[in-house]
Amino acid sequence: MIRDQQEFSRRSVLAASLAAVALGAQPFAAFAQSGSIRFILPNATGSGVDAITRAAQPALSKALNAAVVVDNQPGAGGVVGLQALARSAPDGNTLSIVSNNVVIFPRVFKSLPFDMPGDFTPIAIVGATPMVLVVNPKVPANNSKELIALLKSKPGALNFASGGNGTILHLATELFLEQAGVTAKHIPYKGVGPMVTDLIGGQVEFGTAALPSVQAHIKSGALRAIGVLTAQRVPAAPEIPTFVEQGLPNFVVDAWFAVIGPKGLSAANVKKVHDAVVTAFEDPAVKEAMAKQGNTIAVSTPEHAQAAFKSELAKYAALVKKAGIEPQ
Repeated sequence: MIRDQQEFSRRSVLAASLAAVALGAQPFAAFAQSGSIRFILPNATGSGVDAITRAAQPALSKALNAAVVVDNQPGAGGVVGLQALARSAPDGNTLSIVSNNVVIFPRVFKSLPFDMPGDFTPIAIVGATPMVLVVNPKVPANNSKELIALLKSKPGALNFASGGNGTILHLATELFLEQAGVTAKHIPYKGVGPMVTDLIGGQVEFGTAALPSVQAHIKSGALRAIGVLTAQRVPAAPEIPTFVEQGLPNFVVDAWFAVIGPKGLSAANVKKVHDAVVTAFEDPAVKEAMAKQGNTIAVSTPEHAQAAFKSELAKYAALVKKAGIEPQ
């Protein structure tokens, strides 16, 4: 059961965010007057989207000529933050960077407090981030073949974690189980941070995560990588094999991220934000950070983003059905 709870990040990243905390529930429009733009992230601190946004934050601030405040609002797998964005004024002062979780939600939740994409303005598909299936080091499996054999020997006995019901991390692991012909118990968390903490602690045996959110833990040995979900190996982690080369040729799952705003954003504001995104992700420091995280950047036009959101809704509806995930 998903509990609709808000978990606000209290870590201030700019003076404007300190002011936001001090003023409590005062509308964010007050900060817009002093030159601040808020990026509501429907993801917890430590998630892949969070890592991407914070790496690009200084360049976005420069390109937008405004202080950029990162406001993490996880909860209900991301629904809480998206609802907050949908309720924001379409003045260009409240935006979001989201993962493709947003086009999965309509098929995994029986009801949502917003329409996707009708209550939002897609501005740009920014790029894609690789996902990796990891296990706790105590799990006696070093590759896909060994993990599948272990799961077959203990049907339904092992637990897998996700950042929440219906997220791309949940869907990806369900697809792995379906294609491998095995079963395991799903343990949803209220964000990637708690999920990774319990994976490292051994409370859950395995799970899928964005590479940037677990890369350091893989390098330290706190987690073991079984495989990446991309078609080819990732330059940022060339030692991790794909599932394609490990005998699951159809197990390739994309994880893209995009910039969106609330419904009704003017054409002028869309252009302003889009141009700033292009500039920010061309910044040498941001390009270096994206390469280290393994992200592929290819900023789309607003028109392409709007069409992509609709086509991706249909694509993931089919994947959800294939994975056998029941709406909740």
